[in-house]
Parts: sequence; C-alpha cells; structure tokens
Amino acid sequence: MLLCRTIYNIWTATLFAFSAVVRKDPEPPSPTDSHPPDSMLKEPRCSGGQFFFEYLVVVSLKKSKDGAYEPQIIYQFPKRDGMVRFQKEEQEKTFKAITLFCFPEGINWTPLTEYRSETFSFVLTEIDGSRRNGYCRRLLPQGKGARPPEAYCIISTLACFGLFSKIFDEVEKRRQISMAMIYPFMQSLREAPFPAPGDTVRIKSFIPDSGTGIITLTRPLDSWLEHVDFRTLFRCLTDEEVLLVFGATVLERRIIFIADELSTLSQVIHAVTVLLYPFTWQHTLISIVPEILIDVVMAPTPYLLGVQKQLQDMLVDQGDVRHSVNRIGDEEEILPHKLKEEILQALRTRSETPTIEELNKLVPEAFLPFFVKTVGHYAQHMVQSGRDQPAVFNRLKFCKAPESKSTRHFVKKFVQTQMFDLFIQDVEQRPTSQEGKKTRAQQNQSCATGGSGCRPFVPLLYRILSEKNRRIPRKEEEGKGKETLNTKIPVCELCTYETEDAFWTVDRIIFLKLI
Repeated sequence: MLLCRTIYNIWTATLFAFSAVVRKDPEPPSPTDSHPPDSMLKEPRCSGGQFFFEYLVVVSLKKSKDGAYEPQIIYQFPKRDGMVRFQKEEQEKTFKAITLFCFPEGINWTPLTEYRSETFSFVLTEIDGSRRNGYCRRLLPQGKGARPPEAYCIISTLACFGLFSKIFDEVEKRRQISMAMIYPFMQSLREAPFPAPGDTVRIKSFIPDSGTGIITLTRPLDSWLEHVDFRTLFRCLTDEEVLLVFGATVLERRIIFIADELSTLSQVIHAVTVLLYPFTWQHTLISIVPEILIDVVMAPTPYLLGVQKQLQDMLVDQGDVRHSVNRIGDEEEILPHKLKEEILQALRTRSETPTIEELNKLVPEAFLPFFVKTVGHYAQHMVQSGRDQPAVFNRLKFCKAPESKSTRHFVKKFVQTQMFDLFIQDVEQRPTSQEGKKTRAQQNQSCATGGSGCRPFVPLLYRILSEKNRRIPRKEEEGKGKETLNTKIPVCELCTYETEDAFWTVDRIIFLKLI
C-alpha cells in the first residue's frame, strides 16, 4: 500500500508535465564480451546528431511476499555513473514511469505458459511540452513452467515505430542467448548516427552459432508517418466512424479508446493524431493509461486516452457500451458535409487489404485537403502594419470569409482550438528577414529529427497553402446570415462537465470501443 501511494504521489505530480531531465551520458566502458563487437559499415548523413535512443531497459515482474507482482528493472543500458543527487532522482522518476507503462494492468498477474508477444508505444511529456517516445515489447521469457512476461523498453526522442520494432527483434534474439549479448549490439547502435529521412544505416552484428551478419535500418522518407500504422485504425472502425473520431479530435474533445490489446490502443491513438497533420494535438495524450492513473479520465481538459478493456469498470459510469462508437450526438454535423464526402470518396479507393505503404499515401491525400479548403485562406488575413512589424491575424474576417455556411460554422469552432491558436502564433512570430529564413531552416531540421518543442506543421502548411494560393471569396453582404457560436453543451449520457473557459470548444467524454 505504501509503495502504491509513493508511486501515485510521484505520478500525480508528473502526469501532465513529465519533468525528467535528459542529459548526455558519459561514454560507457568497452564491452568485456569475448565476441567481436558490432561495428559500423557506413556513416550516413546524420539527422541532427541525435542518438538512436536514450535508454534500453528490461522490466520483469517480481512476486512480493503478499503475492502481488511488482514490475522491476533488471537490466539497463547505458549505465549512468557519477550522477549527482537530482540526476538520480530524475532518472528514478523516469524508470518509475517506464515500469508503469510497460505493465499498466497493475499488480494482479497469473504466471503463464503461453503468451503472444505484443509491441506498443507510449509518450512521456516533459514540463516544457516536449515529448519522448517509449517503445515496448512484451513477451514470455525463455524458461520452463508458468512464469510472468517481461518487457523490453526503449526511450527515444525519435518517433519511428517501424525502426524500433526491428531493433526489438534483434534484442530479443540476443536475450534468448544471454543478457550479456544485448550490450555489444546496443552499444554499436547507440554510437551509430541516426539516419535522416530516406537514409539507411547498416550495422555489423555477431551472434554465436549464426556468425556475423548485417542489420539494415532504413528510415522512411516521410518522417511524419514514421510512427503510425493506419491499418489497425481502419480495421477497428469503419470509414464513417473514423470521420466521427476525426471531427471530435479536431475540436479537441475528451476521447477514451477502449481495447483488449495494448498494441491496438497505441496504434489507433497515434494514427488518430496523424490525421490532424499538419496540425498537432496539444493536450494530454496517454496511449496506455496505467491502472494507478485511471483517475485522469476526470480531468476537465481535452485528452486522448487509451484504456484496456479489463479496466473499463474503473471508468466513470458509462452505461452499456454496446457499440464501437458511443456518440455524444453532434458528430455528424462537425465537418462540412461536402468535404466529409470528399474524404470518404478518397478512402474508398483503397484495396480490400491495403499495405502500410498504400495507406500512408492514401490517408494523407484524403485528409490534408480538408485543412487546405477550410483554413487555406488564413494568409489573406495576416495584417502587417510595417515592413519590420510582426503580422497580426484578423480572426473575425477570417471566420466570415468562406462562402459555404457549413464551412463558416466549422471554422468558427476550429479557431477556438489550441492547435489552431498555436499555429497562428507561429505564423505571427515568423521573421521575414533572411536571418529568419535561416532560423526556420534550422527549425525544420530539428523538427525532422523530432526535436523538442518544434512544430513542423507550420512551415509545411505554409508551403502547401502558398502553392495552392487559394482565395475564398467573402460574402457580399456581411450583415446577412451572421452566425453566433452555439455555446449550449448537449448532455452526454456518459458524463457531463461544463467549464467557463471557452478556449476548448467541447468538453464531454466520448468512449470508443475498439473491436
């Protein structure tokens, strides 16, 4: 009980602002293994000089005297020696977080003889808003008889799910031989420069009885799609339901996803956030909510949460969740009808069993034009009083500009979201001098590597909209058809929460049960 309370106190303080300090470690000692160390064959173009990862840990479930299972870290790479007190405290908080997310179900476990391994991911958000990605693979360790699973977890600032899944394959091979075999591979990987989008790094790898082989790690050319697999999203939900979720996410509602498998939760939530591209979800995002943090569902601010089905009873009273999507009631009217039909028509062109590559091409082509057609006229309403003066956004004229009544209605709601507000802030603050252009180029490079605090959607959307050069005519009679935002909050059968802060346009909970 004391342990749970201690963990809870740590996490209530770091739930919305994870304050771990990331520091470069000293060079680890040379491996003492008698096998040849892995080495680099090629040094490609490095992306931002970043490491592939910060930590690799192995988390195992240890049975306590009272019969409960507690996750503990049994292996860590790299080891960090010579840390001062506050660095040790921050590392301890990070490791507490890792163990909770690797085994979010809690302390009640039963030893198993069979267990299907699964790979999933989570996000750690720091106090400055920057995010680190956690990649986890859970499986049953080698052995005889019933035993609890263990988890491998990699922490990295880089969002590239496919790459780290391949790295887990190599770690798993070595773990089956000996824990000591993990070190040479991870040491070589850590020394390797992370490839820029489209580049490949090759690592020479040695495994007893298998000899020396070459491991090839290629980073996708479209870096913003590295962390997503749309197949799970479209397997769990129909195209129409995906659009309902998209509309609710665009308006920054509180959404809870429910599923049996951790991999389903993480893949679906990350796919939903990518649908917002080139905008970025700015609020709480916990792809897998640990049992001890389940009270986060009561937060009044927008969030995207993933909850395992076995923890469903711990949520707020939600009645009988019988459908895949439990709706509030206004989702059908969020998106302009014509634009919604255009998205659906584009999605229907995919094959019956689409590949990752096909969906990664088709889905952005279906959703990106939506933002171009709804907010593509923003540049026409940036008012600059002088050559060296920052531009100011005329929000009122921007909202009145679209010809379509349904588009105007959507825009009036969308401009109140934090994702749009931050987008406009970045546009207003963008310098116009040559020095400013250099700064943006440097920012783009940082964004390509997942640098903290960057918003890669700003230069991209600016380029897209500039190329389109769309001009949406204003209404000739601005006095006619003047609309006001409907501030009435419909009652949700699941939960109702009202707030005086109008910054978030919607603040009810939507439950999605993923089949």
